[in-house]
Amino acid sequence: MIMSSSPTADSSSPAVSSRQDPNPQDIIVGVGEDLIQLKDRLVGQPSKALQVIPIVGMGGIGKTTLARNLYDDPSVISHFDTHAWATISQDYNSQKLQDVLLSLLGRRYLIILDDMWDVEPWDDIRRFFPDKGNGSRIIVTTRESSVADYTATGSSHHQVNLLKDDESWNLLHQKVFAPEETCSLELENVGKRIAKGCRGLPLAIHVIGGILSQAMRSQDFWEQVSDNVSSTIADKGEQFSNILSLSYNHLPNHLRPCFLYMGAFPEEDVPKALVDRNLIFVSRKEANGNVKSYSIHDLLRDLCVRKVHEEKLLFVDGWTPNDLARNTACLRRVSSRFCTNISREQIRLARSFLLFEYNRQRLASSGVYELRLLRVLDILRVMFKEFPEEILQLLNLRYLALTVGKHLPSSISKLRNLQTLIVLRGGLLIIVGDIMVMPGILDMTQLRHIKLKGQRTYIKYHGEDRNLFVVLDKLQTLSPIAVSDFTDRHLETLPNLEKLGIFWDEEVDRVRDLTRLHKLHTLKCRSSNYNRYNILSNIIFPPSIKKLTLKGCRILDQELNEIGKLPNLEILKLQYCYFQSGNWEAEDGEFCRLQFLLMKGLKLVNWTADDTRFPRLEELVIQYCFDLKEIPLAIGDIPTLRVMEVLQCGDSAKASAREIQEAQLDNGNDDLQVRIFG
Repeated sequence: MIMSSSPTADSSSPAVSSRQDPNPQDIIVGVGEDLIQLKDRLVGQPSKALQVIPIVGMGGIGKTTLARNLYDDPSVISHFDTHAWATISQDYNSQKLQDVLLSLLGRRYLIILDDMWDVEPWDDIRRFFPDKGNGSRIIVTTRESSVADYTATGSSHHQVNLLKDDESWNLLHQKVFAPEETCSLELENVGKRIAKGCRGLPLAIHVIGGILSQAMRSQDFWEQVSDNVSSTIADKGEQFSNILSLSYNHLPNHLRPCFLYMGAFPEEDVPKALVDRNLIFVSRKEANGNVKSYSIHDLLRDLCVRKVHEEKLLFVDGWTPNDLARNTACLRRVSSRFCTNISREQIRLARSFLLFEYNRQRLASSGVYELRLLRVLDILRVMFKEFPEEILQLLNLRYLALTVGKHLPSSISKLRNLQTLIVLRGGLLIIVGDIMVMPGILDMTQLRHIKLKGQRTYIKYHGEDRNLFVVLDKLQTLSPIAVSDFTDRHLETLPNLEKLGIFWDEEVDRVRDLTRLHKLHTLKCRSSNYNRYNILSNIIFPPSIKKLTLKGCRILDQELNEIGKLPNLEILKLQYCYFQSGNWEAEDGEFCRLQFLLMKGLKLVNWTADDTRFPRLEELVIQYCFDLKEIPLAIGDIPTLRVMEVLQCGDSAKASAREIQEAQLDNGNDDLQVRIFG
């Protein structure tokens, strides 16, 4: 624990202070709204109960500076009888803090607990904060969302976000130039690129601003910095690197490899635990709010790359500043853009190989196909006209992602240990109307995920008559498979299937009963012949379905009513479907748990719905529905609805959307966002 008269993110000497001196080097930009909100929680709210207000965000984002400005605000100072600032850090002295807190009894106080890393310090000292109902407040700054949630009282924590591009430039400008100094147009243009390269992280802007402020105002020098923002900060900003490294050093051992593996990818799915520690952030969400993908700040990714080479976890070819990887040999994980600077000796023991550039010849010459220990091979961005038979030598493969122009051969079943197979048919190699023939693939008992991507691409088995079907009790994802090959016998072999895609390649004469798939929660049905096949009449949906997508199917009256009765349905996407009567009339009590509804390119004229049909709808998206006369006005009365988006629809539909918006504003509902485009 550190109690300091001039707190910084990496203070190291113990002290104590009841008053915090302002630091003239700290410049506040882009946090005006944060200050207003937090100041209101300190002095503007009527609650007299003691409140703990956590400020949370990644390292270097400005949590301490924000807290300091609140601490030194004159109106805040006058509101409280006494103030104290304690920098907790990763080592703390409980007794020293307790001695200071004993003087708080009976007084209205403001305490800043800066840089708290875990809940142990809070458990040690929380009993020393008296709550006399006099409006006392405690601010906790932390990088850990779990700490924020644990310490918060009454309301949620305050998340500090990255700066926008214009805010980044304003901060850099103030850091580099004196108030009376002007910036030339040439330097401004380069400076904006430099600021953008800092990706909204205030600490990075302060570091690079310090470098620029001490250098000549030379456009050539600024251009060099602009081309190498990350490496400039890494080379010159030792304090910056140390501050970011604190987050990594605090990670438990089981999360360190997971975080460092981010260095291999522009984006990657990783555990939520890293989001809670503000090391990565959510970049894409599904309609129901579930995370679809994560991203990492560029400068934190640079930290990943450096750490993976220090710890010999990953070889990142072509992305390593100053060629740090050049002396690294025999690593087990390899990530490469070009396959040009990797020797066979360096990768001879590789377990994972990830390639992010298109070059089939370089891949072959790199010796990848000779790596008998390889378990992960991601070459999705390398286009193969024919399936590379050399891959079949890699018998230890667990994960394979590749792009091919023709069918997968039956010999792929030799990869008996394969768990995930991702195949893309796209680019210049695709033949419209072609299919992916994969005989024997359902004999691969270790498979967990089979996913095909590309227009009109689906799994087909040549319709062979088989007497023996292997039970694939590990398979969770199968998408998409031809309905003509998806028989009752197949269903019996897939007891644990969770995600399924069905491609309607022909009219079927027998209903597919999916109710035996008790774990199925995501289902996509699409037709190869727009609106020709009557999909809904030939399928029985299991009650476990949470997400349903229908694409290119014909819809008869009452068929959607059956879907509306599914008890767990949360997401419904209707794309390019044809309503035979032109009408959709939902009934009372239908879609009781639906949160997201997409209506795209529908042949639909009249739609009847209200809050009794979609009582929990949160987001409604209507796109390219040119025949739709209007959006039901009662949709606006759904209490949970927060977003309605209308894109490229008829004038009458757009007019009804505006009417819904105006009616809700008249009723005092300003929470509903109505977005109309085109």
